[in-house]
Amino acid sequence: MISRDLTFVLGGARSGKSLHAEGLATASALPVTYVATARIGDDEFAARVARHRERRPVHWSLLEAPLDLPQALASIDQPGQCVLIDCLTLWLANLLCPADGSQPVVDYLARFAMLEEALAQARAKIIVVSNEIGLGVVPLGAATRLYVDELGRLNQRIAAISTQVTMMVAGLPLHLKTADRS
Repeated sequence: MISRDLTFVLGGARSGKSLHAEGLATASALPVTYVATARIGDDEFAARVARHRERRPVHWSLLEAPLDLPQALASIDQPGQCVLIDCLTLWLANLLCPADGSQPVVDYLARFAMLEEALAQARAKIIVVSNEIGLGVVPLGAATRLYVDELGRLNQRIAAISTQVTMMVAGLPLHLKTADRS
């Protein structure tokens, strides 16, 4: 029997995945820590982040983890808590496309494994959000293909250990995996 409570919410841009995940966190009736992986690089993205902040309850805790997500999770994981990680897509972008324009973080695959282990061992209720970007054509450019491929592999790893997986399409949740079936 799997004792962890790990929900993975996937979807495309503007699919409603963050809003759905926030609703799940609220419905848990547990104290929530929102783990943000975004780095704000321009005014438009700052406005997006502000909209996310405005709709979250003010009593939720916030932890920013643009690079060291496994360590951040380990630092707050405890029973009777809910942790909402939003999102793996931006975390991977931070690892593969550093803000300073330098080369990708060389140990990103090790960080995947560390995150997978932290999620598998988690004692808190965990909700993880990620984009599904692999439904289109194969992108042009090696860097973009690497990003799409690695996000697809990361999503598969997290889905495999999750107790529940939901795909959001046009604001509607499609339950791909529930706690009572795999």
